[in-house]
Amino acid sequence: MEGIRIEMKRLLTVLAASGIVAGLLLAGCSQSAPAPAATKAPAAPATAAPAAAPAIALTTATAPTAAKKVDYPAKGRSINMIVPWPASGGVDIGTRLLAPYLEKELGIPVQVANKAGASGQIGEMEMLKSKPDGYTICATLVPGTITVYLDQERKATYGRKDFQPIALHVSEPAILVVKGDSPYKTAKDFIEAAKANPEKVKISSSGIMSPAHMATLQFQKVTGTKLAIVQFDGAAPALTALLGGHVDANIGWGGNFVGPAKSGDIRVLGVMDSQRSQFFPNVPTMEEIGYTVSFSSARGFSVPAGTPKEIVDILDGAFKKAINNDEHKKKIEEASLPLKYMDAAQYGAYWDQTEAIIKPMMANP
Repeated sequence: MEGIRIEMKRLLTVLAASGIVAGLLLAGCSQSAPAPAATKAPAAPATAAPAAAPAIALTTATAPTAAKKVDYPAKGRSINMIVPWPASGGVDIGTRLLAPYLEKELGIPVQVANKAGASGQIGEMEMLKSKPDGYTICATLVPGTITVYLDQERKATYGRKDFQPIALHVSEPAILVVKGDSPYKTAKDFIEAAKANPEKVKISSSGIMSPAHMATLQFQKVTGTKLAIVQFDGAAPALTALLGGHVDANIGWGGNFVGPAKSGDIRVLGVMDSQRSQFFPNVPTMEEIGYTVSFSSARGFSVPAGTPKEIVDILDGAFKKAINNDEHKKKIEEASLPLKYMDAAQYGAYWDQTEAIIKPMMANP
């Protein structure tokens, strides 16, 4: 017994010198009462040191590092939400419907501002030049934003690496329509006529390298058709040309077609998606009629690359809650906008996949 006391004194002396005696004493207090354990090996006092080792390891373990905290969103600040396209368009409407719910989640004002021009380039540049602190967010369009920076004639000074995607909000599949009294009753009718008359069947589009133009090129590639594409400055004049009988068809976005379809002014032939449109449930997808072709106008939000991850994570969570708010979802449906939420990582991956499809199309339009 006296030998054990001597060994313990030596051990405490060593521990005191290393600054951890307090931890050992705390551990020892809870275990000092039961003496019988020490009597099991009286002839081998040297085993006392290994028995104490677990206590030393526990008291010298490094404490977990506390998660970094950021003062975001800071009270007294506001978020500038840039829409790089004109007011009253689909992107603008969707953004303004979302803003109040995002404001509620973040607890600071969210101010929507239209900065239109150069197919979105002006507004996107303003966002990318801003401080990457989470207070400037821009609506981004896939593939619209992609075609702008890939188009060498536009001489954009930015690319994919400059964007940090936050969330996808709305995704409208491209839809093929003809005039209400058109001889084409189905998408197959239209495709067969186009194949039989290369470059004679006219189809309107909303501008060179616009998302609708890209959708039309993809349609041609998959169906093996060669259409006479007539370009207009925007979706509205492209649809007007169809209604006026100046072209045979139009490929555009569902939100623009709901009203004319209900009135019978247009006939919806096919949806370029893997599933039917909620607004045209009786219209088959192109896949259903034998052509695997999907193309959508995907509308989301981004901040400048370099925005701290902690801020990106906060925005990611806030957008998720705002977009999935039941009241917001109802308003989006009433506006004929198909909701399709993706988080930051999913939106970024979708962006990259779409760019891989767009690049060869841009090289050989």
